[in-house]
Amino acid sequence: MAQVCLKVIKHGRHVLVAACDAEILGKTLSDGKIDFCVNERFYGGDMVGLDEAIQLIKEATSANLVGTSLVRRATLEGLVHPQAIVVISGIPHAQIIRL
Repeated sequence: MAQVCLKVIKHGRHVLVAACDAEILGKTLSDGKIDFCVNERFYGGDMVGLDEAIQLIKEATSANLVGTSLVRRATLEGLVHPQAIVVISGIPHAQIIRL
């Protein structure tokens, strides 16, 4: 099963989950107009399976997700609307904000 690199950042009542497919951590995605760094400082954290990542994302007030496996699963779970996905160098990126 796919591995996800995930960090939980808490500030008061706000919980941010920053997560990416493990194999893209540290890479820079470019498509001509955008250079997007999957920065280890922001996304680097615990290695978890997709099931655990999805559970933590469900509990978060916001999430920043990068990677084919992770974003596909979040979409299947109804956490991300397909039209809210931005694809950079063939890799999907999505953000979730709960008010």
